[in-house]
Parts: sequence; C-alpha cells; structure tokens
Amino acid sequence: MNIQRINPTPRWSDATIYNGLIHFVEVPEDTAVDMAAQVRQIFAQAEATLAQCQSDKSRLISATIYITDIADVPVLNREWEAWLPAGCAPSRACLKVELLNPAMRVEIAFVAAEMRVL
Repeated sequence: MNIQRINPTPRWSDATIYNGLIHFVEVPEDTAVDMAAQVRQIFAQAEATLAQCQSDKSRLISATIYITDIADVPVLNREWEAWLPAGCAPSRACLKVELLNPAMRVEIAFVAAEMRVL
C-alpha cells in the first residue's frame, strides 16, 4: 500500500494516510489566547484536515493530547465534549508536558479512519 502525504515539508506533513488511517497533529496558530480558544482553534483545524482527507470527526479513532498545565484539564474536557458528536468519542490519552513553544498550552495528535465509498 502507498503512503499518502498531505502537504509534506522537510520536517512534517499536514497528514499522513496509510492503510485507511489518517494520522495528523494540530497546534494552535494564535497562542496569545486562553486554553479554551487554543483548543477551539485546534478543533477547527482538525475538521479542515479531516475534510481535506475526505473524513470527519465522527471517524476519529484516537487522540493524544499534550497539555502544559493540569489546571486546564476541565476546560479541555468541556470543549472536547461539546465538539464531539454523541457516541463518537475516540480512545484518548492526555499528558502533561513542556511544549517547545512556551505560549502553546495544548497540542493534539489524531488518528482517524478514512471514509471509503464502495
């Protein structure tokens, strides 16, 4: 099977698709805002990436969430639950980390299934 890379650069691709799975990472573009706004930015970007890959958030399989402050978990959870369609929560890990950009409060790595038209 071929590996499809969406918008590859020397350091990363916007998404990588292999064997029906879409792997991608989103970070907030505007880091001057609070956690809720950073999470919403990531969700909007994720929806755009999924649409570009002919998928959507109901097809998410897993998410690895990296946050810099454990106090932000309630905000993250509130935004997460409001964003996901009912019954479509993927498996999820949430880790407290130090991100490369100190203004970034959150980064999320996603895996989703492609929509296959038969």
